[in-house]
Amino acid sequence: MVDAATTGDRRALARILTAVENRTAVAEAALRVLYPLAGSAHIVGITGAPGAGKSTLVAALIAEARAAGRAVGVVAVDPSSPITGGALLGDRVRMQAYASDRDVFIRSMASRGHAGGLASTSAAAASVIDACGFDLVLLETVGTGQSEVEVAAAADTTVVLEAPEMGDEVQAIKAGLLEVADIVVVNKGDRPGAQRTASQLRAMLVAVGRVGAADRAHHADVGPAHASEDSAPSSGTAAAPAVPRPRPKEPVVLVTTATTGQGIPELLGALDRERARMRSTGAPLARMARAEAQVWAILADRTRAALSEP
Repeated sequence: MVDAATTGDRRALARILTAVENRTAVAEAALRVLYPLAGSAHIVGITGAPGAGKSTLVAALIAEARAAGRAVGVVAVDPSSPITGGALLGDRVRMQAYASDRDVFIRSMASRGHAGGLASTSAAAASVIDACGFDLVLLETVGTGQSEVEVAAAADTTVVLEAPEMGDEVQAIKAGLLEVADIVVVNKGDRPGAQRTASQLRAMLVAVGRVGAADRAHHADVGPAHASEDSAPSSGTAAAPAVPRPRPKEPVVLVTTATTGQGIPELLGALDRERARMRSTGAPLARMARAEAQVWAILADRTRAALSEP
């Protein structure tokens, strides 16, 4: 099954991801083979408050990346009901336009009650897709607007999405999202107040005081963001890694309108430059951080399972 998945069999890839999600023995065997093959893809986390347009932005990024000839994988996480445990996997519905494109693979996952914006197996799923030859892997979080910083440990680059005049800037500070952002995007740029929101976010990036280790790399000038300082990744979730990774000194703030594609080429360009920076300064650290995050997720799941046993 692993050989089939790595040579383009999408059904085999889907079966492996199902095994990973259910943490079966098949998954453990597959991951032993696939982990050494991972590391070529750019894993991008997309997070932000509900209503900011995360799924629409992901669809627009898919279109832009496909136009550039890149294969794109998506792991989209939807919240599970605390009552039934079920989830409406709506993100896949929004991206049906790519159902027949073999260079686009979309996997919806239920959070299954896992906090932090991702499912507990999202990082492992991204690594599997990476190992199967995709160039870009997008991790879309649940979108609760709070406690979503875990995505920073699972991704090479973290994109925090905001919408104009929704008051999300304050929520982003409360949730720690601005502290882990590599790129901040004000989506729905055709709405009144979009540029004002972008200016407020730039000011807030300075206000949160992103001060980090002296050896952190400076970020290349790729957008109209004002200078801010670096900070260590948040440790607010059980899966947050102790391994540091370089973050940009000056997070980019961009304005997009995902429904029309405005600003999407600039966003993909900013992602490419951030990827180049990571490769030159921090790719090994990022991979170590992802591995440690996955170990913590496994330990947390097994602890919860043990405690729930009668």
